[in-house]
Amino acid sequence: MRIAVTGSSGKLGRATVDRLLADGHEVIGFDLAGSPAVDPRLRFTTVDFTDYGQTLDSMLGVTARHSGIDALVHLAAIPVNGLVPDATTFHNNVTVSFNVFFAALRAGITTIVYASSITAMGFPFDEPPASLPLDENVSAANNTYGLGKVVEEAMAGQFVRWNDELSITALRFTNVINAEEYGSFERAGDPAYRRDLLFSYIDARDGAAAVALALAAAEPGFEVYNIAASDTGLSIPSAELAEITFPGTPVTKSLGEFETLMSIDKAREKLGFEPQHLWREGLAALDL
Repeated sequence: MRIAVTGSSGKLGRATVDRLLADGHEVIGFDLAGSPAVDPRLRFTTVDFTDYGQTLDSMLGVTARHSGIDALVHLAAIPVNGLVPDATTFHNNVTVSFNVFFAALRAGITTIVYASSITAMGFPFDEPPASLPLDENVSAANNTYGLGKVVEEAMAGQFVRWNDELSITALRFTNVINAEEYGSFERAGDPAYRRDLLFSYIDARDGAAAVALALAAAEPGFEVYNIAASDTGLSIPSAELAEITFPGTPVTKSLGEFETLMSIDKAREKLGFEPQHLWREGLAALDL
């Protein structure tokens, strides 16, 4: 397919571009940062997605880049609170996602996979989750970035009502890391480490694999999937970790030794998602 990736220069964006190219797709990169020289295989165009005119024009066609898009991967966003004022984070991200979704709808693009977030589930979890492992049935926002993600999921759920052929898949990514960042897991024995993330993480390569799987499995309608590594980022057994850090929170299944507390059961069942890059193996490789 010819697939456009917004935010193609970001951490997850670069991994996604690499994965889609390796799978044989033609990839169009859209971002504020980057250049065609970054990767000769990538057709890159600078686009400001806060401008609806630029957004729609980029979806319809760009001279010397493309004359139409088969599918869209939307990753562009201000990635966390704190980089700009809180209200700006919300206004920017919700405007960008509206523009991208609506422009895609107008351009006749019927397959969209986009980055939602663990922040749409209650991050930083100062209030304990209703149960563990936490699944996709929960929607809660505790900051303006997370509120934007909740609003984006609500928008996507409505847009698919406007076109019976439209497929939008929200991937609720947790903290995305690259292989060289595995050294940051030296606090793995501290139960306070990554508590705000339910101790979760995702290797960028596995995040990109989830995008590829979601594109392949796309069907009309709106779906939400949690995307995290299959283990926690700690060396404390998961059942013990849940009891220590979230006492009294119901645990709804028998947990594997280090099983993730951000449930990926739905993604496993419906997408065939199985993370291949885990911090224990990655850290061991860095020590070689």
